[in-house]
Amino acid sequence: MDHKESFLQYILVEKGYSQHTVRSYQNDLDQFYAFLGKSGGEVLPEEITSYNIRAWIVNMMDGGISPSSVHRKISCLRVWFKYLRKEGFATHDPMEKVVLPKRKKKLPVFVSENAMGNLLDKLEFDNDYSGIRNRTLIEMFYLTGMRRAELIGLKLNDVDLSSCTVKVTGKRNKQRIIPIIKSFVPDLEEYLKIRSETFTSGTMDWFFLTDSGNKLYDKYVYNTVRNYLSMVTTIDKKSPHVLRHTFATHMLNHGADLNSIKELLGHANLSATQIYTHNTFEKLKKVYKQAHPRA
Repeated sequence: MDHKESFLQYILVEKGYSQHTVRSYQNDLDQFYAFLGKSGGEVLPEEITSYNIRAWIVNMMDGGISPSSVHRKISCLRVWFKYLRKEGFATHDPMEKVVLPKRKKKLPVFVSENAMGNLLDKLEFDNDYSGIRNRTLIEMFYLTGMRRAELIGLKLNDVDLSSCTVKVTGKRNKQRIIPIIKSFVPDLEEYLKIRSETFTSGTMDWFFLTDSGNKLYDKYVYNTVRNYLSMVTTIDKKSPHVLRHTFATHMLNHGADLNSIKELLGHANLSATQIYTHNTFEKLKKVYKQAHPRA
């Protein structure tokens, strides 16, 4: 097993990175190997210099790759070289002299409250398993702010209707408890009833299932959310992550404090949650301009 393969195994097994993150890191390292001209063989850590990494950054920027994507790929290299030094495979850190391009801060895209109201209160979902599952899935995203991978990994015993809570397993296998509103419980009961009627034998432990009774997968969930959001909003992005942004933004707009939102979202630090204050500030500026006599 070469250094790259052992590193990928390390972040998967010991660090608890998700399969999605491991695949992304593998792609990033493969691209870096290819840039160095050694895609078919081992890259020796001692051969890699800050110049190589800076040249890769320039190559990516010239190729039209966004600064955000460049940051993510270089972040992979930082973790990789930290691992190499930890295991004694490298004695130097070529990342020390690497300066990254500035990133433009993008405001999180979210769905308006009116649009979400139209989706959940006015749009008619089919009464079969697929329709009830889809409505419950979208409502679960909006009411909890959980990530797509967290929803896919949700199991039957993670949802406690008696205590109105959902246990979510997030990044690095960290678990958190998210409360759910009582009015959501009847919808969950309805879903569980038709779920048990539709799949009477050999049912898996996963809370949400495909139409054929299998575990959900990324593209399936993405397409489901996109299709329904397309019915109520014209925003460009219509993904499960947009519903996560929507949850956080609406909570903040209605008085929730940042620390509470941080805990609900499962963010490791408050800086990741602070992006939502920008949306709230834009709303405050609009109110100020409309209300102040001198504005």
